[in-house]
Amino acid sequence: QVQLVESGGGLVQPGGSLRLSCAASGLTFNLYSMGWFRQAPGKEREFVAAVSRTGGSTYYADSVKGRFTISRENAKNTVYMQMNVLNLEDTAVYLCAGTVRMGYSGGPAEYNYWGQGTQVTVSS
Repeated sequence: QVQLVESGGGLVQPGGSLRLSCAASGLTFNLYSMGWFRQAPGKEREFVAAVSRTGGSTYYADSVKGRFTISRENAKNTVYMQMNVLNLEDTAVYLCAGTVRMGYSGGPAEYNYWGQGTQVTVSS
């Protein structure tokens, strides 16, 4: 069956960096656009970034533009997100997701598969 497994979360101070990874199995990875979402306690799931099937197109939420970079390595069935200059508002569970849709997909309902998430906590 399809599995998306996130890793790389943790506790970091404001201004610090983390790199998240999401390893996919059970699907033809290069047929899926991939996205990262996040969800903080008491808040709705929020789009963070997405990358097209080939990696040639990327999309970002305004709140992370210039600080986060999404990328993928199809040979390893893995999508990454480099997060720099983290701030307190970035604290959340980060989830990766896959969709067969092409182009920008910013809504959770547009995604077919989800990982369980990895916790990112920004605190001094």
